[in-house]
Amino acid sequence: MQTGAKDTVRLALVIGALGVVFGDIGTSPIYTLQTVFNPDDPHPVPVSTDNVFGVVSLIFWSVMFVVTITYIFLALHADNDGEGGVMALITLLRRSASKRGRKAAMWLAGLGIFGAALFFGDSMITPAISVLSAVEGLKLVEPSFDKAVVPITAVIIVVLFLVQRRGTSAVGRVFGPIMIAWFVVIGALGVTGIAKHPAILEALSPTYALGFLFGHFHIAFFALAAVVLSVTGAEALYADMGHFGRRAISRGWLILVLPALMLSYFGQGALIIDDPANISGPFFLLAPESLRLPLVLLATAATIIAAQAVITGAFSVTSQAAQLGYLPRLRVVYTSEQEIGQIYVPWINWLLMVSVLTLVFAFRSSAALAYAYGMTVTGTITITTLLFFYIAHQRWKTPLWLLIAGAVVLLSIDLLFVAANLTKLLHGAWLPLLIALTAFTVMTTWQKGREVVTAERRKAEGSLSEFIAQLRDKAASIAKVSGTAVFLNRGNQSAPLAMRANVEHNHVRHEHVLIISIETLPVPRLRDEDRIEVDPLGYEDDGIFFVSLRFGYAETQDLQAALKLLDPATTEGRLDLENASYFLSKIELRRGDGRTMAAWRKRLFIATSYITADAAEHFGLPRDRTVIMGSHIEV
Repeated sequence: MQTGAKDTVRLALVIGALGVVFGDIGTSPIYTLQTVFNPDDPHPVPVSTDNVFGVVSLIFWSVMFVVTITYIFLALHADNDGEGGVMALITLLRRSASKRGRKAAMWLAGLGIFGAALFFGDSMITPAISVLSAVEGLKLVEPSFDKAVVPITAVIIVVLFLVQRRGTSAVGRVFGPIMIAWFVVIGALGVTGIAKHPAILEALSPTYALGFLFGHFHIAFFALAAVVLSVTGAEALYADMGHFGRRAISRGWLILVLPALMLSYFGQGALIIDDPANISGPFFLLAPESLRLPLVLLATAATIIAAQAVITGAFSVTSQAAQLGYLPRLRVVYTSEQEIGQIYVPWINWLLMVSVLTLVFAFRSSAALAYAYGMTVTGTITITTLLFFYIAHQRWKTPLWLLIAGAVVLLSIDLLFVAANLTKLLHGAWLPLLIALTAFTVMTTWQKGREVVTAERRKAEGSLSEFIAQLRDKAASIAKVSGTAVFLNRGNQSAPLAMRANVEHNHVRHEHVLIISIETLPVPRLRDEDRIEVDPLGYEDDGIFFVSLRFGYAETQDLQAALKLLDPATTEGRLDLENASYFLSKIELRRGDGRTMAAWRKRLFIATSYITADAAEHFGLPRDRTVIMGSHIEV
């Protein structure tokens, strides 16, 4: 590829990243400072020149430490074959843990799952607070619009979720230019505010942040619960790395996003110093009155993009969690042939829509939701930081003294934010914790239940070698029909339940049999040459072959497409895959008396199993050639 073409591709990646990755953090200036100085806050921050300088300085240095250092300079280098996010950290953790550190890795992996659970809370709160905060700008244009804010927000959210099934590929091309316009506009408005009070730039000095934090700790500590809103969306920079790459995200942040955000925050600070009454809406009041309505419309577009990004992120986390065994198999629709990360999960989409609308009607303002919002952000950031330093020690053998020094600084900042947000526990912070605990309980229960079912299923299936021996002994009483049968199984040691049932009840078997084991590896994608492996297991004379198929956790598990990679020489060319019949085992779960799990977890596991997607659709099997045979297992 020529230099010019490479530069074009890189520019396109940066523009794409600006349109998707930075939507959440890019809209934070709408509500952050307004929330800090909200007079209705249970722990209000008095409006004074010193406090404004201190808060603006705290915002600047929080963004520098949490976003620029923790994510841009550190976390983005901890990728799992190009993929980022909490799930990527969990897989890196499993892969790099030594024998001595397995117990620690297990606990940290559990913490990582809780971080992923917190993200589900984030994906419910972000669309609500983002769209609400933008539509609230209408009140500054025309106060009579006050009662219309919630209904308008609800309509926008419903439309947003209704169009999810169409995918983001069609509108993705316009996201980048809109967000570029957004950052240019908020940066320019920030400059006009700074021009009124240039002394605000002195807040760049860390002495103002430290002086406010330690000199007025009784005020600053509670202010941190709102200051953390300035770093909301930081996790998206890491989670979306697989779509755009580290360089595109880093360049977009350092060249445009960071300067624009800081100009907006400093401009709002100058505006508040100029007139404390401006705390009612400093972001929108930076614009001249004639431009406020266009700014509200632009802000609404930007917040819709921010909501779109976090909704898509929820789809991705759900898909990856299901692939890794923490959630049941759900129906996943891939909405783009070019971008594998653009997926649609119907069940999650409707769950999120109902949840977001409930939040909008329950809290009714962005300020009220802000108390809940910070908890998800601080929790996820702290877990990400902790996992990163453990992986840096295990994988890269970074000197321990350097890791300890960095971890102490960054984790101290993170934990201070967590502690501050805990003071809002009774004012809304309980909500994301409840959502996260619920999601965490479901995920860990499903993982444990799968282990129980797998063990019970192996007992029911019995040994494959013994089953083949029985086929030979009873060959005279078992009819052999022409054609190829494909059975899905969990490995090569046990006999497929559907195959055993077909033989025992129908007294029939196919001339050629493929036993397929599908393995999801802790990597995003695999090359075709690493996809398939055939092992005759010594049963080729019986016409039975074992095939292991491997998929990355971000891939579509299309069984027919994968089998096309099968080399006919490995099965002696005897298979007719074009007309093969596929046999699936449908397991009915029943609550047993065994002490495998608590009774309530058994009920939860069985209830969760009802949302499992149809296996034939999930694996891309032809309906007219798929046979489902049932059996039951107690948990």
